[in-house]
Amino acid sequence: MTLPPLALATAPVGVFDSGVGGLSVLREIHAQWPHEALIYVADSGHAPYGDKSVEFIEARAVHIIEHLLRQGAKAIVVACNTVTGLIIDRLRQRFAHCPIVAIEPAIKPAALHTESGIVGVLATRQTASSPGLARLIHAHGQGKRFVVQACPGWVERVEAGKLDDKDTQALVASYVQPLLAQGVDTLVLGCTHYPFLAPVIGHFAGPSVQVIDPAAAVARELGRRLVQLRRSAPPDRLPQPIQFWTSGDPLHVAAVASRLWGQTLSPLALP
Repeated sequence: MTLPPLALATAPVGVFDSGVGGLSVLREIHAQWPHEALIYVADSGHAPYGDKSVEFIEARAVHIIEHLLRQGAKAIVVACNTVTGLIIDRLRQRFAHCPIVAIEPAIKPAALHTESGIVGVLATRQTASSPGLARLIHAHGQGKRFVVQACPGWVERVEAGKLDDKDTQALVASYVQPLLAQGVDTLVLGCTHYPFLAPVIGHFAGPSVQVIDPAAAVARELGRRLVQLRRSAPPDRLPQPIQFWTSGDPLHVAAVASRLWGQTLSPLALP
């Protein structure tokens, strides 16, 4: 059944990631479009996606999108670089009736910004080797050198809420410092969990290295698409609450997510 224009405009936007990392995208959407109702799914029970098979990742993404559509979502935001890099075309074909906005590593902005001509891309293993990332570098990275660095363990540190302890600092340094030694002057955050490690990354990278997070660009694109499709919520609507679901332990996820978000979030159990 097709919803009337007002009902469609006030319907929620669904956002999902392999875990709590996508909250870095959700906060940008909420900041730019506070009048939009938002539903977030953290698939923390299956994080990280970066070490899973393509078939497993696709099955999880389909399950979550179907759940979001059952909740009435008028648009989907894929806040997971791994999903985007591996299967975004298939998801858009399968759910062609629903607009899907997807995050991807900020390769083009990095290529335009770098002065040394050497850019580091920090990503999960699956994103690092994905066809999507390869296409982006081929399309926008001509004349520049992109050093793609998989960072196993980073997602797990964020999911555990261990953002700046000594072990996290040592793990971040082990992947960032070799990139600096190669002359990198720009770092692309190729995973939505990584913005929550940005203070530690910045500490080791130093002030001369720009760290690029594409979350704000995703929020802008979402707004553009909603306006284009006449699905944008009325701008005079009061700020809307966030509905939060997770496949992980709700109590643990609530504690970590609330710390990342800056206020209490109480997730429901994802069926």
